[in-house]
Amino acid sequence: MKVKKVTVDYSKLPHHKILCIDMKSFYASCSAVIRGLDPMECYLAVVGNKEQPGSIVLAASPKLKKDFGIKSASSRLFNIPNDSRIQIVEAQMSTYLQISTELIKIFNKYAPMEDIHVYSVDESFIKVDGLKNIFGDTKTIAHMIKNEIFENFGLPCTIGIGPNMLMAKLALDLESKKAKNGIAEWTYEDVPTKLWSVSPLREMWGIGRRLEKRLNGMGIFSVGTLAKYDLKLLEKEFGIMGNQLYHHAWGVDLSELGAPIIDGQISFGKGQILLRDYKEEHEIKVVILEMCEEVARRARASKKSGRTISLGIGYSDSDFGGGFHRSYTMEEATNVTMTIYQVCLKLFDKFYTGKNVRQITITLSNIVNDRSMQLNLFEPNKAKLHDLGYVVDKIRDKFGSASILRAVSFTEAGTSLKRSALVGGHKA
Repeated sequence: MKVKKVTVDYSKLPHHKILCIDMKSFYASCSAVIRGLDPMECYLAVVGNKEQPGSIVLAASPKLKKDFGIKSASSRLFNIPNDSRIQIVEAQMSTYLQISTELIKIFNKYAPMEDIHVYSVDESFIKVDGLKNIFGDTKTIAHMIKNEIFENFGLPCTIGIGPNMLMAKLALDLESKKAKNGIAEWTYEDVPTKLWSVSPLREMWGIGRRLEKRLNGMGIFSVGTLAKYDLKLLEKEFGIMGNQLYHHAWGVDLSELGAPIIDGQISFGKGQILLRDYKEEHEIKVVILEMCEEVARRARASKKSGRTISLGIGYSDSDFGGGFHRSYTMEEATNVTMTIYQVCLKLFDKFYTGKNVRQITITLSNIVNDRSMQLNLFEPNKAKLHDLGYVVDKIRDKFGSASILRAVSFTEAGTSLKRSALVGGHKA
């Protein structure tokens, strides 16, 4: 292992007071309260569709997770035991979104909207700098918000506090969720004692199993080891992400509130767990095309293009799982649906092994601003295809996502038509 002795001068870094608020098992807790149940004591699971045994468990109450081992996102309806104590309910996405909006109104009592960043439907960041003279110190503010949420909605939450978004998120994930009062604060001084001991690496926010495996192959098994690794070698292996991994291991995050925590690692992606096994190649390619359409649309909405296209295929449990995740980087960035689709087809044809498919993910990364285009004599319609995407987006924005669909979406394999009637991918 290559070690280079470096220290960080924290006196030169931002020292904000940022809260990261996470609603505990949000969908399950909302559904429990609606039914007059205690979210922390009941056995309740939220699924997409009670009529489909393969429907994913979107949320499980804490007690259901603990006593029955049912996990959100990875368990399915057929994994839930036939126990009279367990309530199984369908998602009410519009209700959850409405409650989430009401929670933001509570946050707005303590901070202006520009200091509130809604990270997801159940997680938000709030900057409370300079509010000590009004409400008290940061922990007092956290307790006030936590209590007000419970008094108004009966919903439990946990709160992490830090000098930047990253540290607040780490305090939340690694301590407050286990703390008795649900609140934890981390400072830069806590980095060596609280952060560096974290192992396995996937417990660190932003490090998944695939990245963890690569780091392990370099002899890095803890965050402390990552913090003391040679920065130049990390940058050589991972590029800009290597620099960010290194500084995150020191608790350094210079991004502004509302910016991606890993600044510069913006990507546009779509993942979908299919409601049945897809066995025929032409059916799988229908879904891939629909997903490429959505990824391209998201990129265009941000006026961005990307050079790297990634395709992930997850095989069905009936074929003992597994799958592949492969990427291809083009010379020129794109946000044209069919260009992304053609790359995905090449990856699919090269790596697909013929098994039943249950999960597909597509990502567009290596992002640049969508400003210029290199014209090509052999692609005379290139500019028209680029502009056509934006025209179609405007129509869909005005008349709905189902106002213009590709013909394949009306086939049995298509999913876009069904999903257009959903909120957040689930029943309203």
